Amino acid sequence: MRETRLTPDRLVLPQFVVEGDDRSEPIEAMPGRSRLSIDRTVAECEKAMAMGVRSFALFPAIDASLKSPGGEEGLAPNNLLCRAVRAIKEAFPESCVITDVALDPYSSDGHDGLVAGGVVLNDETVDLLARMAVLHAESGADMVAPSDMMDGRVGAIREALDAAGATDVAVLSYTAKYASAFYGPFREALDSAPVDSPDVPRDKCTYQMDPANAREASIEAMLDAEEGADILMVKPALPYLDVIHRLRGETDLPIAAYHVSGEYAMVKAAAERGWLDERACMSEMLTAIARAGADVIFTYAALDYASWWHDSRT
Repeated sequence: MRETRLTPDRLVLPQFVVEGDDRSEPIEAMPGRSRLSIDRTVAECEKAMAMGVRSFALFPAIDASLKSPGGEEGLAPNNLLCRAVRAIKEAFPESCVITDVALDPYSSDGHDGLVAGGVVLNDETVDLLARMAVLHAESGADMVAPSDMMDGRVGAIREALDAAGATDVAVLSYTAKYASAFYGPFREALDSAPVDSPDVPRDKCTYQMDPANAREASIEAMLDAEEGADILMVKPALPYLDVIHRLRGETDLPIAAYHVSGEYAMVKAAAERGWLDERACMSEMLTAIARAGADVIFTYAALDYASWWHDSRT
């Protein structure tokens, strides 16, 4: 009589990619997760595919020397992310590769958009994001995921993709991305926190959502749907289960939720100290996210959960 059933094929495994060969750099704040070179990323995708996890979200961890205020590396046709997409799609054509569309991995300022005079520039950033999305599509991405929260970027990306002939590339919009305190381990993994400078906003509160707001998420969802989004994302997941449930009742579009690094790290850290049962607590968390209405869940625990799920069926 179980009402909510969560299978591995509903999970997306985020992957942090670095340059090099046969390279693995454990992320201290995210036990069990590492920055991997492309060859090792492909190998982990193979492991995931065998367990029923068929979707991967890629995040490039590039060298600081390649970062700039304009994020130009994000538009380089042979950059790390594009090469990773091509490698995974060549090895596993049936996989679903999702790319992050934002400037923060490439920006020396650490923001998701261009910065000038202490202000994040919305419209100028949107033009770059649309070009970045087309580049990802040309590299083989199945889905582009703008995570920047600039206004109007979904429509601009959809228009650019269609003009480039990439009409079958989907847009997964980070619709309700909150200015959350739970992103800390992720920013360590990518070294993408805003820099400490009087000319750079100290946080992302001017474009990410206020954690106190829920009605705003409905407005953002309506706008993204009108602009052509295929899937709507809520991020983080657990502190915003009410928002997931709210959007599930307001749209027929699929709802994604991101079980973020801080949510993952809390359970891992407590389990390491013997305070919690990792398997039980992580499974309960992910089931709650699905129960709230998420059709798709991005989680760093995808491989763990898939393994537990298979164990429970044998």
